[in-house]
Formats: sequence, C-alpha cells, structure tokens
Amino acid sequence: MDLREGQVAVVTGAASGLGLAMARRFAAGKLKVVLADVEEGALEKAVAGLRADGADVHARVVDVGEREQVLELADFAYGTYGAVHVLCNNAGVGSGAEGRMWEHEPNDWKWAFSVNVWGVFHGVQAFVPHMIKSGQPGHVVNTSSGDGGIAPLPTASVYAVTKAAVVTMTESLYAHLKAEHARVGASVLFPGPHMLRTGLWESHRNRPERYAKERPRRTPYRSLDQWETAMREAGREVEFTPVEEVAETVVDGIRADRFWILPPSEHSDAQIRARAQSMLDRANPSYLENFILD
Repeated sequence: MDLREGQVAVVTGAASGLGLAMARRFAAGKLKVVLADVEEGALEKAVAGLRADGADVHARVVDVGEREQVLELADFAYGTYGAVHVLCNNAGVGSGAEGRMWEHEPNDWKWAFSVNVWGVFHGVQAFVPHMIKSGQPGHVVNTSSGDGGIAPLPTASVYAVTKAAVVTMTESLYAHLKAEHARVGASVLFPGPHMLRTGLWESHRNRPERYAKERPRRTPYRSLDQWETAMREAGREVEFTPVEEVAETVVDGIRADRFWILPPSEHSDAQIRARAQSMLDRANPSYLENFILD
C-alpha cells in the first residue's frame, strides 16, 4: 500500500513508546493521525509536541478493552477526517503476574486479555468494516511480540499467551480480508529485534480498579532501568532497539504489504526453527527449559 499525504492513521497506545513513534513517523509522512491512549496527561503532551511540529493530529482517551470506547474512537476518526487508511492496534500491557501459572490471580489474566487481545479485536471490529466499505487501500497492523508470538517466555506467560493470540487473530484476519477481495491488508508486528524502551514495564500505573490485584505482590514492581541494572550486575549485556527504528520498519512493512513485520534476528530465527522442529518431531518443547527461572 502506498502511504501518501492526506491519508489517515489511527494508533492505539500512542501516548508514549512505540505507539508515539509510529504516530510521529506517520505525521512526518504528512498523514493525519488520531492518537488513542488511556493516559490523558501523556496523550495531551504527545499531541502538543506533534502539533508544534506542524502535524495534523487529534487524540482520544480510550481504554481499548472497552468495546464502546473503541467504537466511539472509530466514530470520532471518521467524523473528523472522513476516512481511515491505517489502523495500528498497538496498545498493550504486562500483566503483573507472579510465580507459577497456577498461582496467578485471575485478574492478571483478565486485564492482560482485555487490552492485548480484546483491544485488538475491538479495533478490528470497529474499523475494518468501514475500511473495506470505502473501497480505498488500507492496512491493519497488530502488535504482537517475540514473547508468545514466536515462542513463550515462561516467566511472562500471561503476556506470552496474549501475544500468541494476536498472531493467530491476525492470520485469520488476513485470510478473511483475502476472501472478501478487500483492498485492506494486514500485518503482525514483532517489535525488535532487541528490547524496546517503553512504558510496558510500568503497566501497573494504568491498571483499572475492576482488575485490581486481590493480594499484595511478593516483590515490588521493577522498572526497566532496575531490570537493566540487575542484568548487567549479573554479567548480561542488554541490547535495545530504538522505537523510531521499529516505526520505520512498520512503514516499510505497510508499503510492501508484508504480513510478517519481523526484523532480522538470529535469536528469533533460532526460536522459530526450534519450535517448528519440536512440532515436526513430535518432541517435547525442550527449547523452553532454558527460560524457566525461579
């Protein structure tokens, strides 16, 4: 799909991190952008910065886990600009779950699924019918992760399960769009190839009361900086990919109508091969055992 001046992009989780980087990249290409996020203050700051650079942008405070709010987002986008050409279902959270899976609080799963899975579905349901009906070229990008989208990191199993669901949902969406002969494409994004500096590690700041934890955490939440320090003290160097680089990869993927927006990575390729070989061999997933940490 060609990206041209005057087209409209909608990005969720756009107040910071990767979502904001995508919004900036679209705006730099002279697209009009609707930013959606649950954090009102950060969203206002993001929009002010984009407008100061001359971008044509609007914003809505949206909890993507709430279907009605996403439908209202679609109404706002179409009411403001008359069209949507690019939809990036990017909003996501870490669950905050601790311990083994059988020790998790149900609310950890419910919250992560409401944002990471239902949020993507709500976006598809709210926007895609309009995008198809318009007859104009369009594209949907759903953000997954190497954790779950390729193979699960068992120490973050809730997040991994949600991101695996995003891959399957997007594969199904791709097939449905092809069956409709729609001019709308679909991609699944694996941000990387390395870690990203985003607010995912502090997801708990936005946890709604309806999904509140039922018991105190065993250990305090760790910020990304604290985790990075701990890794380096343990002798493990951590690499990061700038969010701007990922945003550029997204634009390239849309232009190429590329389903798998998966940056080259020896580590990712090794995981893909190990998992596929395990399935072909009907063998146990021994590739996971190295990730099981106490």
